[in-house]
Amino acid sequence: MTGDALTRDASHTSNRLRLAVVDMVGTTITDDGRTERAMSRALAEHGIEPGSSKFESMLGYARDTMGFSKMTVFSHLFDDAEVAASANKVFEKAYDEMIDDGGVRAIPGAEDAILWMRESGMQVCLATGFGRHTQNMVLESLGWMGLADLSLCPADAGRGRPYPDMILTAVLALDLDDVREVAVVGDTSSDMLSGIRSGASLIAGVLTGSHSEATLRAAGATVVVDSIKQLPLLVEKREARHL
Repeated sequence: MTGDALTRDASHTSNRLRLAVVDMVGTTITDDGRTERAMSRALAEHGIEPGSSKFESMLGYARDTMGFSKMTVFSHLFDDAEVAASANKVFEKAYDEMIDDGGVRAIPGAEDAILWMRESGMQVCLATGFGRHTQNMVLESLGWMGLADLSLCPADAGRGRPYPDMILTAVLALDLDDVREVAVVGDTSSDMLSGIRSGASLIAGVLTGSHSEATLRAAGATVVVDSIKQLPLLVEKREARHL
């Protein structure tokens, strides 16, 4: 996508961007399918036969709702609250084991984009559908503790995506005056929908993760770019346009 196209797609507002709420898996990091493998293990250990139509249907739902709180996903998949909580624990344990093998990596340019935003005067919040323990494990494995101004998981805010709670919690925690000063960046439809619901002025979809450009735009993306590494250019173009 050209710079001119990025400019045309940017949301029109006079408010300077002061905060980026940025997703993790699929947006700033890649785990080479480990989220799905951990989900598969949780289903199998709770009586869902791998390869069965029920297993494939449940795994398909998990793919479609990538970006949601994992506890919310399991609560939808299992009617019994105790079974859902147990499945979530298996997922977290499995994912923790997979982090140890070094397969969770930064998407090229992600760390530079985050540092650029902070150096340009923006604050950055890393948001996830994982639980707090897993989020911290991921951040520690990458050496990213302290990279952003804030990190949030669904339990910190009350509800995860597609609700706007994590975005609004970041606005309050970081003392912003106006939610229109927020950019939301993610790779799933739930990221885009949470941005729309929050009132953020820039809702950027990236194509390094789960969902297609058509899906991201249908969910409310104001711009779609190939990767988060293009975000600094997008922000610069937008700010220049509204000087």
